[in-house]
Amino acid sequence: MIYYVEDDTNIRELTVYALTQAGLEARGCADDAEFRQACAERLPDAVLLDIMLPDTDGLAILARIRHSREMRNVPVMMLTAKDSELDTVRALDGGADDYLAKPFGMMEMVSRVRALLRRSNRSLQEPSAPLEVGLVKLWPSRRTAELDGQPLSLTMREFDLLAFLMGSPGEVFSRETLLRRVWGWDFDGGSRTVDVHVQTLRSKLGESAGLIQTVRGVGYRIQG
Repeated sequence: MIYYVEDDTNIRELTVYALTQAGLEARGCADDAEFRQACAERLPDAVLLDIMLPDTDGLAILARIRHSREMRNVPVMMLTAKDSELDTVRALDGGADDYLAKPFGMMEMVSRVRALLRRSNRSLQEPSAPLEVGLVKLWPSRRTAELDGQPLSLTMREFDLLAFLMGSPGEVFSRETLLRRVWGWDFDGGSRTVDVHVQTLRSKLGESAGLIQTVRGVGYRIQG
């Protein structure tokens, strides 16, 4: 079940219709109160959140989800008219796994939701031995990471991106390759998703941020 919390009736109903037509079970919630009631009836497999809501802020709902024992691992995508980098960073740093600015295409939205569900439900086959680069240690099968021996709190997408880069130290990957391999997206053009995730990931790595290197005009690599 996918819940979409959006106070605009037209957008909410159109989005839920598109998800349903794509074979996904979806339900719209006009506000946080309705979302709380829906979660009490059935926990979601994924949540789509607007930032501006009549009874609370979408970021506050996101924070509650991430502090909930039952829902903290549920993938969350922010769907919002706010397209500034600050809002995007706040959402991702607050634990969102993805974001999409309005107006958005329904085909792209459905593709991203499917990718979220695939990533969250995938049965990982990686060996139990950790990946290590510098002071960063990551266990793909356990989905845990440490920085200098301390737990590193990452969103699902930040973890997937870091794990992918650490799996091939020194190799350069284009943004398009990362979108396909990490996000599972098949569309082109205009998305700054990779750049924003790298930015938030670097902020969490602190003094080890330099491990993720930008290769101008190409993409990113992790220090080999």
